[in-house]
Amino acid sequence: MLLDDTSAEFHDFFERHYAGLARFSFLLTGEADAADDLAADALIALWQRWDRLRGAEHPLAYARGVVANLARERVRSATRERRRIALFWSPGSQPERSSDVAAVVDVRVALDRLPFGKRACVILRHAFDLSEKDTARALGISVGAVKSQTSKGLAELERLLGGRAAGDLAAERRSR
Repeated sequence: MLLDDTSAEFHDFFERHYAGLARFSFLLTGEADAADDLAADALIALWQRWDRLRGAEHPLAYARGVVANLARERVRSATRERRRIALFWSPGSQPERSSDVAAVVDVRVALDRLPFGKRACVILRHAFDLSEKDTARALGISVGAVKSQTSKGLAELERLLGGRAAGDLAAERRSR
């Protein structure tokens, strides 16, 4: 099957960016299955608008924004579902948690505890090594908001993980 130029361009875009978009989705949601679905849904949305986006300056930023919006909606939907379940769940039927749970908190769990905007900024800046400008473009917010959300997100991670673990993450980022 021969691909026309438009299809070939999109196919190339898909091949270069699908894995990164799925990884971004996974880091936002913590769900491997959802990561693939959200990345695919975002790319379907891009394909539907490819005639307009193919000449855009930053189609990847647009794709990341679509993934972020889809992930945000998924997180909100899951939160609403958990609240509905909690209304019918008997408080006595939940298992006791030991006080040692906080000692084994990992980065994934700490990221899940960040509000979505802070989580997205920290992930794009540190896991994807995007500039503040590129992060702002992907999320549709100002550079100042990216700086603020990233700083606050890292401070919260530091509090959740302990100073040394978060400091190691930031030091690793600076050494690149």
